[in-house]
Amino acid sequence: MLRRWCIPLAGLALAGGALAASAPAAASSHPAGPTIHLIRPAMHGTAPMVAGRPTHAVESQNWSGYAAHGKTYKKISANWVEPTGHCTSSRTFSSFWVGLDGFGSRTVEQTGSEVDCSGGHAQYFGWYEMFPAFPVNFSNPVRPGDHFTGSVTFTGGGHYTLVLKDTTQGWSHTIKKTLTSAKNSSAEVIAEAPSSSSGILPLTNFGTVQFSNALVDGASMSSAHGVKITMVNGSGRAKDSVSALSGGENFSVKWLHST
Repeated sequence: MLRRWCIPLAGLALAGGALAASAPAAASSHPAGPTIHLIRPAMHGTAPMVAGRPTHAVESQNWSGYAAHGKTYKKISANWVEPTGHCTSSRTFSSFWVGLDGFGSRTVEQTGSEVDCSGGHAQYFGWYEMFPAFPVNFSNPVRPGDHFTGSVTFTGGGHYTLVLKDTTQGWSHTIKKTLTSAKNSSAEVIAEAPSSSSGILPLTNFGTVQFSNALVDGASMSSAHGVKITMVNGSGRAKDSVSALSGGENFSVKWLHST
């Protein structure tokens, strides 16, 4: 079983150079996959700030997209279109989600979709996770081109409502969970290379995934000073590219390399 979790960022891009940072991570439970027990690594610092605001370009070895941080948040929501997995004989993984926490904190409350490759075949599904609890996969059908809406809302007293809707297939799930240790210290819309205890897994070639209506506490991601996150490997080679925010709340992530 794979899970979504937090690992350090590769670095922070600034006009004056690069600074070390730390950030989120993830992985997914996959019924046909191996049983893998994850060890959550220690965080290395916290995501930096410039002039009291989050910086606007960071690199991570497993996340890409946008994250708001630097205060407490109650809700994150976004739409996305399930991309097509372009599979070879290699085993690869990718997930697309919305969540609170994980960017410099020790929990992640998240829900999203997945496309993994195994034996040359793409496997699609939806899921939710309240890390450090194990993830839960939904059995509903998911196909490339499906339109998703996801949200995670903190309702007070450690209570969360996670909603995932596949409006193309016509199904939805509303999950209510409690996690009193969560900090609500970030809000993210992310494409991810899942991880296991052996390290970051190869990223599925998903072509391009389109995210839209990325809202933090009801305001656009740009209004929340969202940080742009680009995925790189351990040598610094980009594994994907992330577009600028259009209209303050729309962006795309384009796959470049699996590792």
